[in-house]
Amino acid sequence: MIKNILLIEDDSALRENTAEMLELSGYTVITASNGRIGIEKAKENHPNVIVCDIMMPEVDGYGVLESLSHDAETQHIPFIFLSAKTEHKEVRKGMDLGADDYLTKPFEEDELLSAIESRLAKSQLLLQAMESNVSKEERKEDVETIRNLNELKNFFDDNGEIVNYNKGEVIYKEGGHSNNIFLILKGIVKSHKMDENGKELITELHKPDDFLGFTSFEDAIPYQESATAVEDVELAVISKNVLKNILSKSNAVSLELMNVLTENLSEIKEQLLQMAYSSVRKKTAATILQFAEILNKNQNDNIKISRHDLASVAGIATESLIRTLSGFKKDGLIEIEGRNIRITDLDGLRHIE
Repeated sequence: MIKNILLIEDDSALRENTAEMLELSGYTVITASNGRIGIEKAKENHPNVIVCDIMMPEVDGYGVLESLSHDAETQHIPFIFLSAKTEHKEVRKGMDLGADDYLTKPFEEDELLSAIESRLAKSQLLLQAMESNVSKEERKEDVETIRNLNELKNFFDDNGEIVNYNKGEVIYKEGGHSNNIFLILKGIVKSHKMDENGKELITELHKPDDFLGFTSFEDAIPYQESATAVEDVELAVISKNVLKNILSKSNAVSLELMNVLTENLSEIKEQLLQMAYSSVRKKTAATILQFAEILNKNQNDNIKISRHDLASVAGIATESLIRTLSGFKKDGLIEIEGRNIRITDLDGLRHIE
């Protein structure tokens, strides 16, 4: 089903270029050149998503959002702000008024498409919940019966929105608005950041049954790192507010989840110490073993992973990693076929110094 997007932007060139880009991506686009016209078209057309500039004549973006939020027929339409303003107070003001996302000009095409797709997915999830025959009291009872971490994961699986990402697709970006928490059902996901020199650092690898997307339970706190699919993945998604409600009703679940997050922090600390003090050979060996464990590979199975990702986790230059892999191959520790690595001497890798 084709989705309708209302684009409210007073800059004619930007409005036309953005509309063309969205249409090429399969959306039907309705445009408005100022806030007053935008309000009229929103009430007339009931678009699936509204993308709106802030600084506009007649009615600014804040006025548009405030007007539509007081109308029962438009108050649930996902709203994304576009603005050249980058001050924190402007972001805060937009989010306090109820905006779902905030992109700063100039923005990348992928950023806008990702924000729109995310809002559409959330909107669909809310619509399904509203159309469900399950009453609010029954939903409340379901939440109150969650007693442990396994039941929480079952709740994600049964009630969350199921989303799929292909290998290499970005699930969320550093700095993006952190509305959701994910449970990985299938596949591997990497969390990563860019350092001041533009070098990617993988901070953690996530496997099936791991949670993903924890930052803070404050609504305005953005994601502190990016997450990308290492292979095709399937995720169950619930909103941060739903999880907060569950945790507020169960101390046992809260404590179990706290233990999981604490263990994750310990593993990351160990990885950082390894990156800081280990030799290149030890870092490389430990990273191969880590990927083998995360990917659930036996000794005779191939590990298909990019050299870039291996180097990023190990915290070394890709060229150094490639040289070290060649040395491991000569020593009979691994075999290399294209991008595939197969461990031939598991004990030898574990004892690299």
